[in-house]
Amino acid sequence: MECTEELSDCYEVDEGRYLVWEPAGWDGQSELAVLIYFHPYNNSDASARSRNWLTSELDARGILGVFPNGIRETWAHEGSPSAARDEIAFLDAVMTDVEARFPVGVKMASGFSQGGSMAWDAACYRGDRFDAIFPLSGAFWEPLPETCPGGPVDLRHTHGLSDGTVPMEGRSIGQKQQGDVLEGVAIWRAVNGCEEEPDRIEEVGISTCQVWSSCTSERELSLCLHAGGHEIPDGWFGESLDWVNTRNGSK
Repeated sequence: MECTEELSDCYEVDEGRYLVWEPAGWDGQSELAVLIYFHPYNNSDASARSRNWLTSELDARGILGVFPNGIRETWAHEGSPSAARDEIAFLDAVMTDVEARFPVGVKMASGFSQGGSMAWDAACYRGDRFDAIFPLSGAFWEPLPETCPGGPVDLRHTHGLSDGTVPMEGRSIGQKQQGDVLEGVAIWRAVNGCEEEPDRIEEVGISTCQVWSSCTSERELSLCLHAGGHEIPDGWFGESLDWVNTRNGSK
């Protein structure tokens, strides 16, 4: 979990490390939007940072990428089979260190698969530290939280209706159980102060999104579903960043 000579732009904090991607052309002083991206199961911070579809968007938009590393290529989020670390305390340490090293502006979080579940936990327990969160193909694990102490947050979740790895209804992993996505969204409706029925339906790439935009918190909740499986749809990342820009401009 320590930084090595082979890893550039690597920083150590209590109980772990993270990598960064400084966007091409950054002058070293101007304020940067920051994305914390949680890698999926059986991956690492280095493998996530190597994805060209991700880093090319970070470069084009001038966003600082932050890639925390899970212990033994997994995460110990709430309900996880792993209990290797307090992931929320680790997230706090990463964010505090990033904010001390870089001129941080808009703060976002995302992740795919088990990394998406980490993003759900980040939203639930530290939503007050983020401007927007857009998980993909992950959700709460059981037991689902009764509420979220981090408070309301702009959240857009994307999921494949044919996902067999993280099905919409969840599945058992050993003695643990993935949560039901729709039950998780119901928790977010309550936290954000949204009605049961969405305000509108919109098409975003290959996904059809239910959007709750008139919530009492003035935060927006979206559930974007597509017919595919456990995958990152083409264009998803750029579309999600466009959504963040729209939401940030509305505040």
